[in-house]
Amino acid sequence: MASAENNYILVINGKPEGPFTIDGLKQRRIKPGDFVRTDAMNDYKEAHEVAELRQLFGFKEQVFLQYFAAFDQRATAAVLDWFFVSAVCVIPAFLVSIFITDRTIGLGLAASLLIIIPVMNLIYHIIMEGSAKQATFGKQILKIKVCDMQGKPISRSHAVGRNFAKVFSILTLFIGYLYAFFNKQQQCLHDKIAGTLVIKDRL
Repeated sequence: MASAENNYILVINGKPEGPFTIDGLKQRRIKPGDFVRTDAMNDYKEAHEVAELRQLFGFKEQVFLQYFAAFDQRATAAVLDWFFVSAVCVIPAFLVSIFITDRTIGLGLAASLLIIIPVMNLIYHIIMEGSAKQATFGKQILKIKVCDMQGKPISRSHAVGRNFAKVFSILTLFIGYLYAFFNKQQQCLHDKIAGTLVIKDRL
C-alpha cells in the first residue's frame, strides 16, 4: 500500500481533489505548473518543484516556469525608482542652495541635476539589478525582478549591458518599451538585446 506521503492532493479548476498516487496523477495528465500537496508538505507546490514528479514530464531538474511582469508593473516600478533617485539628489542640492547667495551658481547647481539624476539612476539600476535582490526598490515593492533567460540572477556586468541597452529603447522614441506588448515574454527592446526577462512572483 502506498505511503500517505506519496499520495498527492491535486488542485483541479481551483479545487483540491484526491489523494492521487503518482500513477493517478499521470492518468490525469498533470502539468508542471499544477499545484500539488502531500501530508508532509507545509503548503502547495507546483508539480515541477517535487523531485519525484519530474519524471512525469521527462526531465530531471526543476524547470523554470516564467510569470512575466506586466507593462504597468514595470512602469510603476520605474516611476517609483525615478522618485527615489530624484529625492536623494534633489534634497541635498536644495539644502546646499540655501547657503548659496550667488544666483548663477544656484542655477548651475539646479541645471547639473539634469545630468546627475539620470547618471545616478543608471548606476542605481546596475547595482540593484545585479545584486542578490535582482531588483531596484521600485521593483521590490511591485514584487518583480530581473533575471536571465533561464530565470537565474544576472551578473553586475550583465546588468551594465541591460541598462546601457535602454538607449535603443529610448532612441526609438520609447517604442522599444512598447515592444513588450508584442511578444509572449513581455520583453522590452533592451531586454531582447541583453537577453533578460522581468518576472514576478508566481500567483
